[in-house]
Amino acid sequence: MELELDYDMSAQDNANFYYTKAKKLLQKKEGASKAVDEMKERLAAAKNSEPAAMKRIVVKRRLEWYEKFNWFFTSGGKLVIGGRDAQQNEMVNSRHFESGDLFFHADVHGASVTVMKDGESSGKADREEAAQFAASFSRGWQEGLRSVDVYCMRREQVSKSTEKGSLGTGSFLLSGEREWYRNVPLLLLCFVKESVFNIVPERAAASLELPSTKVLRLAQGDKKKSDAAKLISRLLEYDDVDYIMQHMPNGNFNITE
Repeated sequence: MELELDYDMSAQDNANFYYTKAKKLLQKKEGASKAVDEMKERLAAAKNSEPAAMKRIVVKRRLEWYEKFNWFFTSGGKLVIGGRDAQQNEMVNSRHFESGDLFFHADVHGASVTVMKDGESSGKADREEAAQFAASFSRGWQEGLRSVDVYCMRREQVSKSTEKGSLGTGSFLLSGEREWYRNVPLLLLCFVKESVFNIVPERAAASLELPSTKVLRLAQGDKKKSDAAKLISRLLEYDDVDYIMQHMPNGNFNITE
């Protein structure tokens, strides 16, 4: 070890200088070591206390195009989409309603435009599931109606044009015979499958491959939509509360397993 000595100071003064300096450095080292030990103790305590309360990291996955709408796949594998508001109703009709599809609409003012892709080749069960989906996403849920009538039509029967011009947002010109589904109950199921939140009509329960984990039944009740979404998030351990809320009907809820 090499030390610099001050020749203007005595040997004893030089020794006292380095003794004082070494003492200060030792005190700093002890203080730093104590701070490290305290931080380790705090981290260990935080890790061992209430681990379930620690916030989980929400990993955003890439959404499929149809997830911007209300959606589900029938027991027969048919994709059903529905508008969440008047603008989306227009989008579903103008961009995604094609020849061979079927149009479902609850017979109440203020209902989702619901389209089953390739619906004309669907069976009875698929159509009944789509009808219940359309019923549940109508204003009937918000108004506390237990059931509503739903009708079904083909692409060529639904138009936006009249002799006087185009109809306004949310209005459609319907022509020809309608296929009716009477007294359709407003009931839904929700679950998480392969990390995706699903909400489906209750009529699909018997035929769909539901996950072995929790499946929740949604009916009308007294719980606000925001509180219901948080409860669903907690029960299904699905962190994206906003996604859940976006895909629920407007109104109040009762949730059971």
